Amino acid sequence: MAVPKRKHSKARVNKRRANWLRMEAVAANICPNCREPKMPHRVCLSCGTYKGRQVVTIKEAE
Repeated sequence: MAVPKRKHSKARVNKRRANWLRMEAVAANICPNCREPKMPHRVCLSCGTYKGRQVVTIKEAE
């Protein structure tokens, strides 16, 4: 089993972790059915459609 011979320094670990903050937020797409913003490759939360099909029934606010 592979085991590190020496401990990695805090500076070396933090250099690797510093790039996590550089990740950009995913831009929201527009639902073609209801024109509301939605996350890409996800079901629209306002109308329940995905790829032009109704996949989730959304309850209306009472």
